[in-house]
Amino acid sequence: MGEFVKVAKLSQIPERSARCVEVRGTRIALFNLDGEIFAIADTCTHAEASLSEGSISGEEIVCPLHYATFHIKTGLCTGPPADDDVRSYTVRVSGDDVEIEI
Repeated sequence: MGEFVKVAKLSQIPERSARCVEVRGTRIALFNLDGEIFAIADTCTHAEASLSEGSISGEEIVCPLHYATFHIKTGLCTGPPADDDVRSYTVRVSGDDVEIEI
């Protein structure tokens, strides 16, 4: 089991939005879907674009570069041109603190 690291304040991630944080040299995208926070690797597996800069469509993030899609809750690749998943992270919220397990 990893350790939980504080990465943001819940108040910094409005509903239906994303925010990129860097933890120990790794870029991680945080998403607020209807008040629940999810975290996946921020880098698209196709062309290394920042997923946190993409658009949210339902429970998917659409990569801003070539429009590959990933499931926000699991990191599973759901549409080309990417074909590899991105890592997902366990998230916990304590008060206004958002923490992810590293």
